[in-house]
Amino acid sequence: MLISAAPAFAQSQAAPQAETLTLTNQWDKTFPKSNKVDHQKVTFKNRYGITLAADLYLPKNRGNQRLAAIAVSGPFGAVKEQASGLYAQTMAERGFVTLAFDPSYTGESGGQPRNVASPDINTEDFMAAVDYLGLNPAVNRDRIGVIGICGFGGMALNAVAVDKRVKAVVAATMYDMSRLMGKGFEDGLSLENRTKILTRLSEQRWKDAENGSPAPGAHDFYVDANGNVEIANRILPETLPENPNPVTKEFFDYYRTPRGYHKNSVASSGAFTGTSPMSFMNMPLLTYIKEISPRPILFVVGENAHSRYFSEDAYKAAAQPKEIVIVKGANHVDLYDQLDKIPFDKITDFFGKNLK
Repeated sequence: MLISAAPAFAQSQAAPQAETLTLTNQWDKTFPKSNKVDHQKVTFKNRYGITLAADLYLPKNRGNQRLAAIAVSGPFGAVKEQASGLYAQTMAERGFVTLAFDPSYTGESGGQPRNVASPDINTEDFMAAVDYLGLNPAVNRDRIGVIGICGFGGMALNAVAVDKRVKAVVAATMYDMSRLMGKGFEDGLSLENRTKILTRLSEQRWKDAENGSPAPGAHDFYVDANGNVEIANRILPETLPENPNPVTKEFFDYYRTPRGYHKNSVASSGAFTGTSPMSFMNMPLLTYIKEISPRPILFVVGENAHSRYFSEDAYKAAAQPKEIVIVKGANHVDLYDQLDKIPFDKITDFFGKNLK
């Protein structure tokens, strides 16, 4: 006897419940509030139906004119209350409408399970921010730019390569997260160890499916002398060990101290889902970087940044027009929040010329 499955299917396809976000209205940033801009919380959806939360910054005394606008996100594991918000507020002080957003699954944005990272969805988040800005009455939709910080520098470049609405892009203190996870720091991951890592992550998917929820994990992997894969259960340690790795200390000094700590930040408080790296290892972000041209790219990187090679190699791969600024004496994390080192005059000039 043939039994129709239509009723059960129809029930399974019922419209999902609307996502409700709880947004903090009080000022809870890691930087002081400026009296030169107006600030408000906003939300918008990406094409996957995930509701993103953002801070919109508008210059005071802007009148009724439609202004150039910039979407900002990053670093990888951070939230809009940290570096991206500082960049956004500062650029709003300089005459731009700016939008600092939390990526999908993180911070005040929606999406389940929490703390997922994805090269595709996080790229889409930038394009959804452009959607929002283009519909905002304060914005001239023909004058939209993007700033991606750290790991979201790579995502920003990936988004701009396909989203031709964006007229200019800045990648600040950039990480290419797909290259880092797929090839290791300075491309030091062997094929043998890459295979071991992917085998370990693949097996973790069965455990997650059995448990009904994903286990946490960092995006750094270690293969010990016996060939065993070690995956940390958080991005940064609770406390800094004696004689720490200099890069770990650099990030710890930002995310885990009052300088940059925020409870919503994955890097400050925990970890991404442990299997998130699989998609990054399989999907190179900068494949089409040449297709950003003829729109301009500005790379900004610290002279002493351990990540400097990401920016320099992306600069080489990109087509003209392009420019790279090496900030003397700066390390990677300095360009998150050190106002005496972030070259905001240069960034302002770049967008001023290219978002006409």
